Amino acid sequence: FFFFFFFLFFFFFFFFFFFSNMSSGGGKKRTFKKFYYRGVDLDSLMEISTEEFGNLVDARARRRLIKRGLTRKYYALNNKLRKAKKEAVQGEKPAVVRTHLRDAIVVPEMVGSQVGVYNGVTFNAVEIKPEMIGHYLGEFSITYKPVRHGRPGIGATNSSRFIPLK
Repeated sequence: FFFFFFFLFFFFFFFFFFFSNMSSGGGKKRTFKKFYYRGVDLDSLMEISTEEFGNLVDARARRRLIKRGLTRKYYALNNKLRKAKKEAVQGEKPAVVRTHLRDAIVVPEMVGSQVGVYNGVTFNAVEIKPEMIGHYLGEFSITYKPVRHGRPGIGATNSSRFIPLK
């Protein structure tokens, strides 16, 4: 008699536990790591001015942003990116804005944009992510084809001239 109640209790406990987990969505919710750039979160970065952002970046970018200032072509790029973001349909990626400005510093305003960075031959599409802030656009569009080391070709060295027939 005692075993019957024990079995009944165990059965209901298992039944309740199993179905309570299934109804809650099927598992754990993923939590994403919040992005910080030098101790400042992304939302705050979007609101600060270029001068304040210039104080956060490294020395080379700081000289560029604050001391020398940005020329008209960099402002034109930012305006094109802003316009492409505004014209994009909600939930879609904005149109690719093509540029030769490989030395443009990625600022927080660019995050989420698509930029076609020229590498000397083609425009490589780059989606700007928060981790790219403070880097140059040219860093994300490689200008050369990496060497794939294989067997030496004919004429590489004197020892490679002899190629066996079989």
